[in-house]
Amino acid sequence: MAAGTTPIFPASVAQGMVQISTANANRDGTGTIGTLVTGGANGTRIDRIVIKATVTTTAGMIRFFIYDGTNTRLIREILVTAITASATVAAFESDLLTPDLYLPTSSYQLKVSTEKAEAFNVHAFGGQY
Repeated sequence: MAAGTTPIFPASVAQGMVQISTANANRDGTGTIGTLVTGGANGTRIDRIVIKATVTTTAGMIRFFIYDGTNTRLIREILVTAITASATVAAFESDLLTPDLYLPTSSYQLKVSTEKAEAFNVHAFGGQY
């Protein structure tokens, strides 16, 4: 089978945003999980994810899952460090480059949860094909 020789580019921007704050220690895709991005009809590429706490944090995890329309599977965990946010100390944040993260169809979703009952804003940036 011959490979394609014409480069493809995203047709539109894919951006998702969710605030999570319900404690969920599960790694099996159950419990409270926020939907960050739903794939487009022709696929979606996620290039970058930004996590920003809005409160003081304790040591814990942010977990990312892929939902394929039937199953929810853990794909990545990000360690959250303990930070007492104040006027002179910034709250926890993490900036992830994810150029190899694809949602192939509109039945796929990128989901996210927090292990501790602490508030996080999670943003995803990419493109729809």
